[in-house]
Amino acid sequence: MKRSGLIIVSGLVIGALSILLMRMGNPASMGVCVACFIRDIAGGLGLHRAAAVQYLRPEVPGFILGATIVSSITGEFRSRGGSSPIIRFVLGFLMIIGALVFLGCPLRMVLRLAAGDLNALVGLFGFAAGVLVGVVFLRKGFSLGRSTKQPRLNGAVMPGLAVTIVVLAVAAPAFVFFSQSGPGSMHAPLLMSLGAGLVVGIIAQRSRLCMAGGIRDMFLIKSPHLLVGSLAIIAVALVLNIIGGNFKLGFEGQPIAHTDGLWNFLGMGLVGLGATLLGGCPLRQCILSGEGDTDAAITVLGMLAGAAFAHNFGTAASAAGVPVNGKWAVAIGYAIALTIGYLGLPRAEEGGNRRAA
Repeated sequence: MKRSGLIIVSGLVIGALSILLMRMGNPASMGVCVACFIRDIAGGLGLHRAAAVQYLRPEVPGFILGATIVSSITGEFRSRGGSSPIIRFVLGFLMIIGALVFLGCPLRMVLRLAAGDLNALVGLFGFAAGVLVGVVFLRKGFSLGRSTKQPRLNGAVMPGLAVTIVVLAVAAPAFVFFSQSGPGSMHAPLLMSLGAGLVVGIIAQRSRLCMAGGIRDMFLIKSPHLLVGSLAIIAVALVLNIIGGNFKLGFEGQPIAHTDGLWNFLGMGLVGLGATLLGGCPLRQCILSGEGDTDAAITVLGMLAGAAFAHNFGTAASAAGVPVNGKWAVAIGYAIALTIGYLGLPRAEEGGNRRAA
């Protein structure tokens, strides 16, 4: 009961903070979006030059540092890694490709749904389908291998990078890019964004909140524990959107969204598949990286690279729809992710070797 209460409170707080950040300047239905924020950070660092989406969003460093702070206090900060890091980089890359075709991570998906965007409902079905495919691989024994203990310095690298991004956001040196228009120019005050990110990082670390994990556990072990966190986010965001007059039910005219149902479904399906193979959604990867997990840190860097690729090579969607390059990128992404899933299954000779040992 105590654990269920914690996950519900986490969802309620994250949902409320998301609406607050939106009211204070973040884009509509984008109070918090890990994929979109990492995309903006990539632009702010000059990794892509899409002028409308460049800003060093403090929320993402906040997620990481919040997890670092609370895990250090509780003794859960452990530097570990070595579990297929290159494959994790690739899967992180593919998750962002899919998310930027849908125009949002799983967290923004539920926030869009809470604002009445039915395109997000299509994305939710796709996300669940992707998770289900991942569960099939898990049931057959898919694994990326075990992580091992590493020197503490390794686990400190990602928190160090998070601090660096915050410093750059505050100092705003000439080599950092800031959008003058478009979504990148819309943001809550820096300290408020950082504070909200820290709170989300702390409560997500304690509750183990994970969008993909909630659906995965329902399929695998029939446990609704993690899923109720997502439902709590939707519930509080829905109520606050209705009170604030920001609820608009329908497919058309939704903020920073497109109505191409097939690619909303497939884009989020790729995110769900990648997240299940990785063991966590984009937010969960940020939290794990703050706990000293270098495999999760590699995944976050893969997401950063994927975001840069999406805008440098024209695969990201827009309100106008999904470009041809985006459709090809998602199709190729499925081929790669499914291949990883298949090759990650235990081979018969491996089982024989283990029995012989």
